[in-house]
Amino acid sequence: MKWYRQERASGQRCVVLAALMISAPVWAGGLPSMGERSEPWDVDVRFDNHTAYRGKDATGHTVGLSKFRNTLTIESQKKLANGWTFGSTLRGTFDGVYRMNSGEFGDDAGGPILLQDLSLGTMVPHGGGVLNHALGTALFGPSNKFGFDVGANPNDGLRVLGDRWHGYPDGDVAFGVPVRPCDTDSRGCKDFGGYGDLNRQQLEMPEFNDRLDFIREAHVRRSIYLDNGNAVFVKVGKQQVVWGRTDLFRVLDVINPVDYSRNNIYDELEDIRIPMWIATAEYRMGPSESMQDRNLQVVWNFDKFRPNNLGQCGQPNVILDAGCLFRGMVNMWDNGGTVANFGAGGIVSTDFGPRQVGIRDVHLPDWRLSNTQLGVKFEGVTQGGVSFSLNALTFRSQLPSLRAIKGGAVNPFNGAPQTAANTHLIAFDVYYPRVNLIGGSMDFDAESIGAAIRLEGALTDGEEFANTARDRLFSRNKVWRSVIGVDRPTFIPWLNPRRTTLISAQLFWQHIFDHEYYKKGEYVAPSGAVNTLGPVGMPDWKDDFIGTLLIKAFLLNDRLSPELVIARDFRARTHAIAPKVEWSVTDQLKLTFGGNFKGGSNSRNRFDDCRSCNPYAPFTGSVADMGYSMGMASFEPLGRFRAGPIGTAMYEDEIFFQMRYRF
Repeated sequence: MKWYRQERASGQRCVVLAALMISAPVWAGGLPSMGERSEPWDVDVRFDNHTAYRGKDATGHTVGLSKFRNTLTIESQKKLANGWTFGSTLRGTFDGVYRMNSGEFGDDAGGPILLQDLSLGTMVPHGGGVLNHALGTALFGPSNKFGFDVGANPNDGLRVLGDRWHGYPDGDVAFGVPVRPCDTDSRGCKDFGGYGDLNRQQLEMPEFNDRLDFIREAHVRRSIYLDNGNAVFVKVGKQQVVWGRTDLFRVLDVINPVDYSRNNIYDELEDIRIPMWIATAEYRMGPSESMQDRNLQVVWNFDKFRPNNLGQCGQPNVILDAGCLFRGMVNMWDNGGTVANFGAGGIVSTDFGPRQVGIRDVHLPDWRLSNTQLGVKFEGVTQGGVSFSLNALTFRSQLPSLRAIKGGAVNPFNGAPQTAANTHLIAFDVYYPRVNLIGGSMDFDAESIGAAIRLEGALTDGEEFANTARDRLFSRNKVWRSVIGVDRPTFIPWLNPRRTTLISAQLFWQHIFDHEYYKKGEYVAPSGAVNTLGPVGMPDWKDDFIGTLLIKAFLLNDRLSPELVIARDFRARTHAIAPKVEWSVTDQLKLTFGGNFKGGSNSRNRFDDCRSCNPYAPFTGSVADMGYSMGMASFEPLGRFRAGPIGTAMYEDEIFFQMRYRF
């Protein structure tokens, strides 16, 4: 009955929002006075439609309609008494793709699957692994726990993990992932902090949830002027706090989490940041002898913890395909499942039972005890016109860390419980570790080249990364991220001889300190054996570089604006090209036509999958080799971190139409 209560609660929230939307024009003139004199409401209402069509995925299957999102947004503000101002933004969305293309994203998604078994040279169905309880009995005795109940985990409503971005590579590890909404199929559904266990209505109408996401802004603000001429600006409520000076890349801009399920990385951050309940106070000190302006800001995020929404498997947008990995791994822990090419050195399909591999639990930070997130920023402008900021923040990582569990798993060979000696086990708990950040930004005009230069950098301590060279398959590392951006208005006569065209370029660099990566033959086990099959360690690149280029022109008195965005991930060797044309038909109506197209190669994105790790001696290796990997590689599960957000979406080419109407 859980799904029924969720549906009912969502329905009630829909009614509440509808009432708010209908009443908004009435508020503009109907509210009682909240100050010494009545001030009118300033209200802006707009409707957006975003329709997208997706081509063939990596399996050669045409996806079809991938978005039919309709959004109503109401922005309002009103001056209150004593200099206070109230501002709000309400947003409600309905995406019809889950009904209109239910075979891909709705109640009819997925189906039965086949998985490879190299030992047979053929495909076997989910639930038909060669290494099962019967074979396990013959090899290891009747106490073995291989095999699972196909009735509890049937071969239906499944996709093969990662098939959308890499197809079915020969010899790789793979397993089935449920893809239907959680009210239709609850397998693998678990709350990862606002996503991962959503029913169809919650996927269709994502703002209507227990966190009241339809309230995107609801705050009061005021400037308090001091006797010395300085001022304190206070803003309290649900809001977005934006740090940094770059587009797309989040270096300093990490106070609010991001909803990547809305449109991957292709929507503006303003539209996909998740607003939080935050208090900010800004001490505006004004000029000094060496500075044109000075400000000191303190930020306190007192809201309940919220991670980035990476997308639930079965949605059109699941960044890094991570939500599918999570759902498949949760299902494996809860119900067991068939894994292709796993046993006997990576050639035998294996039926694992429950509580053997997968994701066991998700540890969300406690709201009262460990969720404090505080930030301080000093911002100034020098007499020479250089704007800069110095930033410090302590916060919870908005990305999950998978830590191999120390106990609680079942040894499939003999049914015994996992012991402390069983390291490198492919069974995990999910955590969101605390991260500390220091950094800064700067922008200035370079008159010699007629451009504006933007710089931004941050050093973090406490982030966690997958690492197959460690006994719990993760490591904690310091990370440096930086961006340099150049913006130049340029006359391009053949585009517009009377109006400049904006050219903007950015280069992002990420460096992981103490990076561990052992080439073939470099990783030594306690017995002296080496990794003979491939690299071991961290799949994330030690140094990663991504570049973007924006060209945006303005025609017909700025009513027609063609735009081209190109992004290149240099280490993954993938790229995205996103052309679009915006046409302001009237002051109220704007139409946009465009697409995003990806390309490149995924050949470098296989990595150690830990099939060759040895957690259970003597069945999988000698006692001396416990916790050792030979480096057998697949696309799954770690290749996604090498492919990045472009590589894992390389077969998600789309064309789209957008309409915006302001009432």
